[in-house]
Amino acid sequence: MFELLSADTPNGKKVSILLEELGLKYKVVKINIFKGDQFNPSFSKMSPFNKIPILKDLKARKNIFESGAILIYLSEKYKKFYEEKDRMKILQWLMAQMAYIGPMFGQHHQFHHYNHGKSKFGEARYFKISQQIYKDLDKRLSKSKYLACSKYTIADIATFPWVARHDIHDIGLKKFKNLTRWFKLISKRKAVIKGYDFMNRGESIPKP
Repeated sequence: MFELLSADTPNGKKVSILLEELGLKYKVVKINIFKGDQFNPSFSKMSPFNKIPILKDLKARKNIFESGAILIYLSEKYKKFYEEKDRMKILQWLMAQMAYIGPMFGQHHQFHHYNHGKSKFGEARYFKISQQIYKDLDKRLSKSKYLACSKYTIADIATFPWVARHDIHDIGLKKFKNLTRWFKLISKRKAVIKGYDFMNRGESIPKP
């Protein structure tokens, strides 16, 4: 049994999607980041940077912070979506999401969508970077069925919820046929559909 402490964010969704893909039982503990729940001492003790999500493995008595680390922990534990022969490729694409795709899209969300008009420099900078990420992902997916290799892996699971916010990126997912093909393919997976709505709000994956 697991507990997922999270808010409804792409980083939370990537963990819930993997939990669903693995068919694991888990309880969602909602963390209200707008009210500062992540700064409670009990939460800070588990997450030194006060970030969601946290996964509690109740049977193993382990708490894991950082979404990428959680994906690796689960995929290694259950030996799925992180195959040994493709491990380095998967790890590279997972780290690309963690260190580049997620942070840059996150800044784009802040300047372009949530705080539009407050910084022309920020809006232009992160729009341009995000647009380039779309191009780079599309180029990669013109050569590979999935991001890391021919199989669906935790690299795809990590990246998908960020691309799923394409409706607020205003870049135009449909302009990128290979990225759209990948997005549609993953969108059809039952575990992805269920994991995307892990807060049980009736949330649907945005269509391209």
